[in-house]
This record gives sequence, C-alpha cells and structure tokens, in this order.
Amino acid sequence: QVQLVESGGGLVQAGGSLRLSCAASGRAFSSYAMGWFRQAPGKERDLVAAISRSGDSTYYADSVKGRFTISRDNSKNTVFLQMNSLKPEDTAVYYCAAVRAIVVVTTKGGYDYWGQGTQVTVSS
Repeated sequence: QVQLVESGGGLVQAGGSLRLSCAASGRAFSSYAMGWFRQAPGKERDLVAAISRSGDSTYYADSVKGRFTISRDNSKNTVFLQMNSLKPEDTAVYYCAAVRAIVVVTTKGGYDYWGQGTQVTVSS
C-alpha cells in the first residue's frame, strides 16, 4: 500500500513551464515503478511518462518527447515531471501512479495505486 499526492499544477501561458511533484508515503518507494498520466475532459486517461524503480530507464509519449522530463529522488520518496514549452493541448488533470515492478510499465492497467490529480491549464 502506498499513498500518492500530486502538487505543482496551475495556469500558465503557452510556452511556459511547470514542475509537478508526486510525494509517496511508506518506506518502500524504491520498489515501485512510477508513471505520470493525464486526462482531459471527454478523453481517456493516457500515459505521459514512466520511470523504472531505479530511475535508469524512462518512457515518454510521442506528444511530449523532448519537452517533458520524468525523474525521481528515492531518498525523498518523490517523482517529478518537468514540463517545458507547454501547449494548450497539454491542458488536463495530471495523475501519478505506482506499481511494484522492476522495469518501466507502459500500460494503464499495470498500475495499482493512483493519486488524486492536479490541474494543469495552458492558455493560448
């Protein structure tokens, strides 16, 4: 069992940046692979980025590749999503998710634990 709490969302203009954080409870954070998902109104919840439990391997959706960076600090039980060059189509609720796994997990059904989400709005 792990509890996840996202923070760092807000309103920014196109071209701006935000850094999202996901703080996890417990003492086994380094045992979890982590992912960031987003969901816009009327849309499916889709994977944005994922990272292995060690941080040695990452995955990015094509739509954010080169603009977003996922990272983690296992000593602080925290995973980050640095978002640069934001576009209006990035507007969504962003969720972090966790699963006990060795490698990067790229399927929504593969994750067991979810945060409550944080709103990101990008104006044009």
